[in-house]
Formats: sequence, C-alpha cells, structure tokens
Amino acid sequence: MVSIDHVTHKILTYFPYVLVLMDMRYEGVKCGKDGSVDNHMEMGKKLLAAGQLADALSHFHAAVDGDPKNYMAYYRRATVFLAMGKSKSALPDLSRVIELKPDFTSARLQRGKLLLKQGKLDEAESDFKKVTCVWDVTSREMRAECFIQMGEMGKAISDLKALSKLKNDNTQAFYRLSTIYYNLGDHEMSLNEVRECLKLDPDHKECFSHYKQVKKVNKQIQSAEELIREQRYEDAVSKYEAVIKTEPNVRQFSLLAKERICHALSQAQQGSRAVSVCSEVLQSDPENVNVLKDRAEAYVQDEQYEEAIKDYENAAKHSENDHQIKEGLERAQRLLKQSQRRDYYKILGVKRTAQKKEIIRAYRKLAQQWHPDNFQDPEEKKKAEKKFIDIAQAKEVLTDPEMRTKFDHGEDPMDPESQQGHHHPFNGGFHGFQGFNPFGSGPFNFKFNFN
Repeated sequence: MVSIDHVTHKILTYFPYVLVLMDMRYEGVKCGKDGSVDNHMEMGKKLLAAGQLADALSHFHAAVDGDPKNYMAYYRRATVFLAMGKSKSALPDLSRVIELKPDFTSARLQRGKLLLKQGKLDEAESDFKKVTCVWDVTSREMRAECFIQMGEMGKAISDLKALSKLKNDNTQAFYRLSTIYYNLGDHEMSLNEVRECLKLDPDHKECFSHYKQVKKVNKQIQSAEELIREQRYEDAVSKYEAVIKTEPNVRQFSLLAKERICHALSQAQQGSRAVSVCSEVLQSDPENVNVLKDRAEAYVQDEQYEEAIKDYENAAKHSENDHQIKEGLERAQRLLKQSQRRDYYKILGVKRTAQKKEIIRAYRKLAQQWHPDNFQDPEEKKKAEKKFIDIAQAKEVLTDPEMRTKFDHGEDPMDPESQQGHHHPFNGGFHGFQGFNPFGSGPFNFKFNFN
C-alpha cells in the first residue's frame, strides 16, 4: 500500500480526474422536481423502448424544460438523438450531463466516442482517460485510502476487492480488507480475507498476527452461539463475556457480545439482568429490533407489561411484518389487562418461574392460614371464604400445565366469560369445595361449619 505522503503527491498529479473516481457506480436516477417531469420521463422511456423515437423525444424535451437540472432528462434525450442518427444534437446534451454529474461515466464514454468520430482527438482522449483510469492500480489505491480516511468503508471495500484482482499477489489489499471487516465486527469475512493473504504469503507478519486474533474471536463467538442453540444460556453468557475481554478495543464486538448476552439472559428467564444488558445495547443502537424484542420479553418476565408494550411497539416500527413482535405485543397487552384484575401468581406469592412443588407448598401454607373454620366472626369468615376460593383457584390453574399455559398467555381459565361451556369446581362458590381436600386428594377429613 502506498504511503500517505505518496498519496498526497499522487492526488495533486491526478487531481483533474480524482473527482470522477469518487463513485464509479451509477446507483439510480434522481427524480425531477415534480410529478409532471417524472411522468414525461416514464412515458419517454416506454416510447423509446417501443421504437417510437419522435414521440419519446417530445416527452424528453418537456422533461428538460420542466427541470433544467435533471441530468437524466438530458441523457435520455441524447440517447434518442443518437438512435435517430443526430449525433450533433446529442453532443450538447451529453456535455450538459457531465456538467451536472461529472462521475456519470456512461455519458462521458458516449461523448468520447462522438468526439472521436468528429476527429476531435484531444478532447476524445481526455474523456477516455477519465473513463478508463478506473483500471489504474495507483488511482484505486489512492481512492481506497481516501475512502478509509473519510469513513466510507463500504466504498473502500469495493475498491480493495478490485485491487486484489488488478494486482497480482496483492497481500496488502487482502490485509486491509480483513482489518476493515474486523473493525466492522464481521469476524467471518475478516477471517476469509486474511486467509487469502496467507495463501499468497504464509510468512506475512501482519496477516499472520491478525489471523491469530481473528481466529480466536471467531472461535469464541461460534462456541457461544452453539451454547445458545443447546439452551446452555449461562455458559453462553460467560463465553460472550470472554469475547469482550479478548477484543476490548473494537466497539462492534462489544455490542455484538452484549446483544447476544441480552438474548441469552432473556431466554434463561433472567428478566432483571436481561433488561440491564439490553438497555445498555439500546443506548448505542436504539433501533435494534432483536434487542427490543428481547428486552420486551424480559420486561414481561419482570411483570413490567407497560414497558414491554412500548418496546414491542417500537420494534414494530422498524419491522412491520415480524410475527414474533405481533404475538409478543398481543400477549403483553393481555397480561397487562390481566394484571389489573386477578393474578394467580400474586395470590400464592410465587414467581412466574416457580416450579410445581413450590406452588403446592405455597398453596398449602395459605390454605391452612385462610381456612374458614379458623374464623368465628361472620364477616371475617366470609372474607376468609373468598380468600380460600382464590387460593384454591390459583393452585388449580398453576398446577395444571394446560391451564397455566393459557394464563401465561393472558387468558384466565377461571373467567366464565372466556370459558363459556366449561365447568369448574369453583363456579358454585365456597360450597363447591364440598368433598375437595385442599391438602391432597380425596374427601375432606373435616366439615365446614357455616352456622
């Protein structure tokens, strides 16, 4: 790769056409000022394709009149003139295109051909030089270096890939490509490019040193992803924490590691920890849909349903057709509505992640405490009966896998309105418990006394 001083010298030498090199690729057409210009352009293209040259020319005349700075209007009109054999009329339009858009290589090449036919060799040579200099290795190296300094890494990559083919054994191009991909956080592409360098020169010091670092990071990330697939989430968190330690200087790897830690913690039902890590990522990347979804799920686990709804709605703005977002949002909304009514987990005082044994243990303790026979005062007994029913219903729902799943998705299996046609032993009130033993199976070994 040329030195910075050499680059400066070359820029001064090639300055007349450096601007042309700043973007060789024609990406599209800039629209005109208004819809009428666009309509003329569209009609002109259709008529040109159909071979109706005179009609096409009329529309392009109108487009030029409507927007004198629309370089594509001039270019299209020049194309029609050429098709009609009117090269002298096409030449001013091509010059106007180049004046408005100096990097439009197609127009410059066309003008060069016309000038050559007219015997204007010096002018034609100038146009051809500015078009064909894209194959000049030194110019490419200069431009790639400029793009890197400007932070235009995508364009720098394009030039460096071309350089790797234009110049034999260009180990430096592969090395620069690998380092750019690495700094962008693309460890796999970085590894591919540095391997190409080592194929050309196994003893290349810079490539070999860089290869060892990239390979280590790549291996750690692949191992972490495998742990996530195996649902070994805590191990995956540890592995991604190792990635941050291995490469603390490249911000993209830290963000990637934290994004995946956020996901792993969310999947591991570690709501509070997940919210903390996800929030850290979103400070740097507020539109990251995956992190928004993971934090929303973590908020649900922490029963912060309003916050979960906000995250799902924000994610939906950036990914409208994501079914996971739609389902998550609907679930969070149901759970919010449910939390404003009856929450069986809160009734028993257990977490949403509680196992069946923990649920039964909590139930028995509360059932003993609120058994109506423990109360003599009529008002207190009435209150205890209601409490006892709630406790029993909570136990019934949370120890039945199907009913618990429905409840976790925002549906109350004990709600008569949502369970029409289904009978539950609690629908008859406290008297419905006759013959039911809250401490096990089988009939009560005592009787309720309501008198």
